Amino acid sequence: FPFCGNRFEFRAVGSSQNCSMPIAMCNTILASGMAAVSSLIEGGTSHEEAVRTLFKDNRDVIFTGNCYSSEWPAEAESRGLPNLKTTPLAVAEFNSVKAKQLFKDMSIFTEEECDARAETMLENYITVLTIEACTLIDMVDSGIAPACMQDLSNYQFMPALAGEREEVYSAIFAETDILKELLERRPTDLRTQASYLCDEVKPQMEAVREQVD
Repeated sequence: FPFCGNRFEFRAVGSSQNCSMPIAMCNTILASGMAAVSSLIEGGTSHEEAVRTLFKDNRDVIFTGNCYSSEWPAEAESRGLPNLKTTPLAVAEFNSVKAKQLFKDMSIFTEEECDARAETMLENYITVLTIEACTLIDMVDSGIAPACMQDLSNYQFMPALAGEREEVYSAIFAETDILKELLERRPTDLRTQASYLCDEVKPQMEAVREQVD
């Protein structure tokens, strides 16, 4: 979702994704900015001074370097800007007191509507990530494990030629068992479960994938 000089662009949007929500957020930001300028001018501030004040208060968000490099996240952190890298963090910020007040002031969402949307987003995140984790386990149990055992059987009379196969295959099954245990222990509270899946289950899925690859 890059800014290209005079516009934002949505690139490679997935078939299950919808651009309407981020578009609504962009329009909210614009409306809030215009309302701030209008408030200053209506309060007696000159047009030039109003724009200057708004620029001064928000100049930390302006970056003219390569936004795709590691330079910008480091620079943003030094400026005190948030970097919400995960869905649970982003949903929490969307449903924060500050955000709710903004949506209310702009007559976009009520507090109850923010709560409802946050709950829906978390439910979707939990559902999708749980399905992906269960699918990964099924792939290991039904496809990868039989293939590993069949491969090892080729060396039953000459195990010295198997190399590190047994250790590698055992690591796959061990990491998969850990993933199964993590899924069984996931909490039931919506926000807690979303954070748990993000911070505990998702990294373990990567660990399984690393061993399989």
